[in-house]
Amino acid sequence: MKSGMKSGRFRKAAAVAITSGAMLATGALTAAPAQALTTPSIVAAGGYVMNNSTGTSLYTKAADTRRSTGSTTKIMTAKVVLAQPNLNLDTKVTIPKGASDYIVANNASSAHLIVGDKVTVRQLLYGLMLPSGCDAAYVLADKFGSGTTRSARQQSFISKMNAAAVNLGLKNTHFDSFDGIGHGSNYSTPRDLTKIASSAMKSTTFRTIVKTKSYTAKTITSSGSTRTMGAWTNTNTLLSSYSGTIGVKTGSGPEAKYCLVFAATRDGKTVIGTVLASSSVSQRATDATKLLNYGFAK
Repeated sequence: MKSGMKSGRFRKAAAVAITSGAMLATGALTAAPAQALTTPSIVAAGGYVMNNSTGTSLYTKAADTRRSTGSTTKIMTAKVVLAQPNLNLDTKVTIPKGASDYIVANNASSAHLIVGDKVTVRQLLYGLMLPSGCDAAYVLADKFGSGTTRSARQQSFISKMNAAAVNLGLKNTHFDSFDGIGHGSNYSTPRDLTKIASSAMKSTTFRTIVKTKSYTAKTITSSGSTRTMGAWTNTNTLLSSYSGTIGVKTGSGPEAKYCLVFAATRDGKTVIGTVLASSSVSQRATDATKLLNYGFAK
């Protein structure tokens, strides 16, 4: 009787073992594979996305192809200003007539700075990054460059921008302007611009500025009275349309087409990236939204 019971138990155990082995062999006990993420298709000619904390690449499309960058160049402009030793953001700078003349001559985007007004460096940075003021870029380059003439000081500032790119180890970036109105040799790539933005975002001041939707500046006129500038509105529409957006900068131009460097944080994860040469203002936002969704899901 005992022998039969043992024999029965053995046969049952053997059957279970055989059945389990068969199930393992066919994968029946393994977890069902997660549905593969579909790589997004974007209109932009180039794109790049990375995990801002780890630097891990999450998406690439012609990520190392050099292209005109338009006003996304101003990310480096701001980065260089904020890196100046003993920087006092409350230092006042008088707006020169040259800034106004520059805007008119180039039909450039403007913060509508008024000649003779005294504006702080902090306000100039807001004017640079929100309405993409080329006049603000002009004044900042003049203020923080070295030289006896305005042209020399601005060239000096551009040299600082290129030195900063070298310090970041960027091989496909070169600046010949302080605002993105290039002179034949102002270029970067989606990967390089993303790295520039990631570095700039280490600055608390920079992060505060680029996530601001609108900003009103109170300046001192040449007569000493106070002037309230009209509100500067951030050209980055993702700040209103994409939850978690924290920056960073738009760009456009005949050669650059429509560009956007973007960043967002969700559940403690920050995704940062760039699209270059998209087809319209709305399309660059659509492209960026696709890449952000993909970056967070990956």
